[in-house]
Amino acid sequence: MDITIRDIDNIVVLDIKGEIRRSDVMETTLHQVVKCQLERGRRNFLLNFENVEFIDSFGVGEILASYTSVQNLGGKIKLARISKKLSLVFKITWLDRIFESFDSEADALQSFAKP
Repeated sequence: MDITIRDIDNIVVLDIKGEIRRSDVMETTLHQVVKCQLERGRRNFLLNFENVEFIDSFGVGEILASYTSVQNLGGKIKLARISKKLSLVFKITWLDRIFESFDSEADALQSFAKP
């Protein structure tokens, strides 16, 4: 998994590429990246799943841990561009009931401005 960090209008956009899964060669986890940004005072996050191919139970845990950390500090975390294949994982794990999800990055970014 690779994560590229972008800053758009005070929103941290995390472009995730590859598979969100446990691996013996993991250098950094999604939750570690989110926690690092939280320590820098960042509170609004958009996770871009456009290039995510697979999520296992570890990945689901990483997403939930990130959500909890952001919520505990009064922030928001939203999702964008989830493939049909991955949306099934989100439905089965009920993540689709926890997160706001958007088909486009532009719509997701606009949603942060709404109360």
